[in-house]
Amino acid sequence: MLRTLKLRSAAVLIGLCCMLVPSGNVASAWQQGHGEPRPFDGTLSVLTYNVKGLPWPLASGRPEAFSAMADRLRDMRAEGRNTHIVVLQEAFTQDAQSIGQAAGYRFIAYGPDATALAPAPMAPADRRHLAGASWWKGETGAKLLGSGLQILSDFPVLAVHSMAFPGFACAGYDCLSNKGAVMVTVKVPGAPTPVDIITTHLNCRRKSGVGHARSLHAYWRQAAFLSRFIAEKHDPDHPLIVAGDFNIGKDAGRRHHLFRELQHGWGRDIPVTDALREVAASSRNLPADALLSMRKAKDWQFHANSPTASLTAQSIEVPFGTEKDGGMLSDHVGYTAVFRLERMD
Repeated sequence: MLRTLKLRSAAVLIGLCCMLVPSGNVASAWQQGHGEPRPFDGTLSVLTYNVKGLPWPLASGRPEAFSAMADRLRDMRAEGRNTHIVVLQEAFTQDAQSIGQAAGYRFIAYGPDATALAPAPMAPADRRHLAGASWWKGETGAKLLGSGLQILSDFPVLAVHSMAFPGFACAGYDCLSNKGAVMVTVKVPGAPTPVDIITTHLNCRRKSGVGHARSLHAYWRQAAFLSRFIAEKHDPDHPLIVAGDFNIGKDAGRRHHLFRELQHGWGRDIPVTDALREVAASSRNLPADALLSMRKAKDWQFHANSPTASLTAQSIEVPFGTEKDGGMLSDHVGYTAVFRLERMD
């Protein structure tokens, strides 16, 4: 009984917090800032970072952490080593959503907010899944938070597309946020083609508060809807990067479902590679925090070539890992993949 009361209290607290903070989109899908871009030198750098942007009291000390994140990104810009593209997950609060603007990024794209709908037909397995939904676990009510997704870009954004996963394609406490994906088409000056960049955040496992089979069904369906989104919005003439919190971990079932989707749909018969493992396989030394992220297997940067241009991961940098005091600004490592972007021979 005590556990039940705690779970219900958590849901109520999230609801109260959402009355105080924005839940996702601003008025438009993207906004333009005033930062100076880092010149294109044949490489494209992409940072993926789950910033742990949950509202208080679900997380404490976050505004200070977000300020430190923005300061670091701004310092990198002042030193001429700023990352071209940053993709954020769990940027739920106003403070979290202000990181990009404070850091001087010129273009900021937002994922779906709490009101975005995603109508889709249900399969029989989806109906059974929905029939077992629990109010106590946040599975039956309205979305209280948006997707928490942002893409920050130094280069011009030509187009923005976003999607929310259908309401039946979630499990446990993850249903309280409107998870999905957002894609930008970026014009990289001097590059042979624009690049399509997507970020997403898939259903977690243990922290969802439900059993493994239930969270796995949600994960499988989200992976399928992500593939559909890529098929509909990604231009196959553009190289593709899909980066974010995929919540695979050590779960073989999750890995199977996601890799089946990316191998048969994302690259449209073009091989899809993960940047961390590509660099590790080339015998280059990875930073310790990058190795930690690879072992946890939650934050990935998948990429695929186009018929006219190739993406090759050549190095990994870690702007956000273990701090000097031994702590971290988030519960995830934020790492940058540096890709060589060049015309196909």
